Amino acid sequence: MSAGSERAERWGVSTRHQDAWGEWRTVPDETIAAVLDALGAGDADAPPADAGPLVVRAGAPVALDGDAVLRLEDGSERRAVGVLPADLPLGYHTLVAGSGWERQLIISPGRCHLPAGLRTWGWAAQLYAARSQQSWGIGDLGDLARLVRWSAGECGAGVVLVNPLHAGPATPPQEASPYFPSSRCFRSPLYICVDQVPGAAALGDRLDRLRRAARALNQSRVIDRDAVMRLKLEALGELFAGFRGDPGFDAYRAEHGDSLLAYATFCSLSESRGRPWQSWPPELRDPASPTVSAFRDSNSERIRFHQWLQWLLDGQLAAASGPLAVIHDLAVGVDPTGADAWRWQGCFAPGATVGAPPDAFNTRGQNWGLPPLNPWTLRAEGYRPYIETIRAGLRHAGGLRVDHVMGLFRLYWIPEGADPGFGAYVRYPAGDLLDILALESVRSGALVVGEDLGTVEPEARDELTARGMLSYRLLWFEQTEPAVWPRQVVAAVTTHDLPTVAGVWTGADLERQRELGLQPNEDGTIGIRERLRQWAGLPDGAGAGEAVTAAHRLLATAPSMLLAATLEDALGVVERPNLPGTTPESSPNWSLALPQTLEELEAAALARRIASLLRR
Repeated sequence: MSAGSERAERWGVSTRHQDAWGEWRTVPDETIAAVLDALGAGDADAPPADAGPLVVRAGAPVALDGDAVLRLEDGSERRAVGVLPADLPLGYHTLVAGSGWERQLIISPGRCHLPAGLRTWGWAAQLYAARSQQSWGIGDLGDLARLVRWSAGECGAGVVLVNPLHAGPATPPQEASPYFPSSRCFRSPLYICVDQVPGAAALGDRLDRLRRAARALNQSRVIDRDAVMRLKLEALGELFAGFRGDPGFDAYRAEHGDSLLAYATFCSLSESRGRPWQSWPPELRDPASPTVSAFRDSNSERIRFHQWLQWLLDGQLAAASGPLAVIHDLAVGVDPTGADAWRWQGCFAPGATVGAPPDAFNTRGQNWGLPPLNPWTLRAEGYRPYIETIRAGLRHAGGLRVDHVMGLFRLYWIPEGADPGFGAYVRYPAGDLLDILALESVRSGALVVGEDLGTVEPEARDELTARGMLSYRLLWFEQTEPAVWPRQVVAAVTTHDLPTVAGVWTGADLERQRELGLQPNEDGTIGIRERLRQWAGLPDGAGAGEAVTAAHRLLATAPSMLLAATLEDALGVVERPNLPGTTPESSPNWSLALPQTLEELEAAALARRIASLLRR
């Protein structure tokens, strides 16, 4: 290994990687140089000396360099004489050396919460698409409550999986993709059910006018998020004008403190100064500047409004999640022009974005446009951005699906302006990140699902299993029938990025890709259809509904802890929620509502058949 390669590896930059076909690819020197620049390596031969937290498994024997005092999370103190006490409680503590030097100490259980005897199923829903007759142009938390009640009752389901509900931009245009959020620590006001906000009924005709305009949007399958946001914010603004305070709101603001204040400040600044924040005057780009503090003082009521919106979301989500476990989805990154990137800008690496190398289903590779967290500055910050993000994702959740969980081990960085095929993997402190995830999982009593589809190192999957996390198995990807799949997984037919059963069986998905010039993997798609035909014993002339039923009959044979079925398959939809490689102008990604309402879904024969097959 050359001296340059050794330096890159010390900084966590892999100089070669194995592609989706098993071939080893050497990373070009110019890519390595660009990634090192993005990491802030400069001329340094190695990263700075470790100044991050000490992350330890509970009970592990850890020697100390001398005696120390332990300030525990609950405010009490313990003495440590040469070694950490084996009975330290789980949590976030402080280690104080005799010289007064302090270091954060994180005690983790090492394994995530995993209910004993887990064996159930649930619907995987794109909440924005799941509209009822009462919806204001988009599926909301009132609709989630209805979906949860139906799932837990008539369907006999134990979970509902939902897309990320993360906060999008505070101003138009709204971002369609739930995987490109402004903040992963807060949620989108688009999901507020206005009719359930206290005081809504008292608005009378003023609310009726907005309600009629919003429900008229339900006539189109393509969701107009800008129109929905405009109508909802007008209604919510009227309701906030009559809000006289609430002890619950005061408690929520106190609990979320500086994090909520910073997010609400960013929203108010965005309304005042526009987007992106990189175009603001320099003094407003710094969240800690006196100018930002002065803005906060002079715009306190508008900032309070944005805090109130988050309180409403928190309460409605808690109410919707009662009857069963709602498994939330954590996006892999954030919008570089959004709130989290503004607040924690020092932790993100400029000059690079996150994506994926070419594989069988995306032959050109993918650039997701997400700025990567710098693993070295993240650790120096005590993992605070990561901890807050995980904790927010687990709030009111029975589980958390970590999108692209391989990102806890390594992320594929693409230098600015480069083709996705010319990126490099950067390694992350996976042991620490997984230990923190396990701690937060156990504290919240929520299971964790690691979305491990795509190019994955074999040892990463072994580690996820050892950590008590569920991985994924898809009918579309596997070469063996579901009956022999592992137990500690979520078993499903497809996901939001892949074809629906009807799309595959009728050929509609493949035809759509051809129309858009996407160079589809035709052999792979034909192979999926052929495996379904053979395993299910389907004749070529079978209808789409028969294919959907057969696919889920196969899925029901899996011994896996969780089975998941999409609402798109429950209604025989041919379009997938997202078609990678397309633009909003060519494909309504993340914006296509289900063709039928929740009321109609509840009576749909195909949905009932799927539920009867998967009910555990």
